[in-house]
Amino acid sequence: MIYNLYKPKTCTSFSVVKQVKKITSEKVGHSGTLDPFADGVLVLGIGKSTKKLSEIIEYDKKYTGIIKMGQKTDTKDLTGSIIKERDIPNMDNVDLNELANSFIGKHMQKPPMYSAKKIDGVRLYKLARKNISVERKPKEIEVKYLSCSLDGDGKLRIEVECSSGTYIRVLAEEICEKIGTLGHLIELTRTKVGPFNIDESLTVERFEEKWKS
Repeated sequence: MIYNLYKPKTCTSFSVVKQVKKITSEKVGHSGTLDPFADGVLVLGIGKSTKKLSEIIEYDKKYTGIIKMGQKTDTKDLTGSIIKERDIPNMDNVDLNELANSFIGKHMQKPPMYSAKKIDGVRLYKLARKNISVERKPKEIEVKYLSCSLDGDGKLRIEVECSSGTYIRVLAEEICEKIGTLGHLIELTRTKVGPFNIDESLTVERFEEKWKS
């Protein structure tokens, strides 16, 4: 059984899996970690359906996010410490459509240290928390759609459709670099994983009702 669940902000993907395990007393897996500060679609496999997750994890994904310009953090998001600041150029001189279009297509992206990716069996964020940095091989990713718009003073709103394995935090930094400043993500929502849409996502509470009925 495959279920489309909604992961709220401030809780981890693992904690959603743990709650569902408790409800079902079955083996449960998910199709791709969402950062704790992010919310949105978390596709779960229950019982024998966990075997299908290796296929689902490769589906394209859609996100919306908000970038705060002018500041870089060590985690590339709002949970980290500010490590560098830079002035924001006059955004009236930035063609946002041209900016977005410049990222469409395939390019290489290096996984951030603060990520759930494993190297030699260890999750990178565990090393990052000990101030240990290791070499990460860049991976080819594809941005299929990107839009950028101003969202108040010093902020950009982005909408992204991309291949599996794309780090939106890294993309956010790259966008700001192209503008001539720094930046980090302050909001992120995964709105779609393949055919699984956020409009149809179940909260854990709603899932429990459905499972028990």
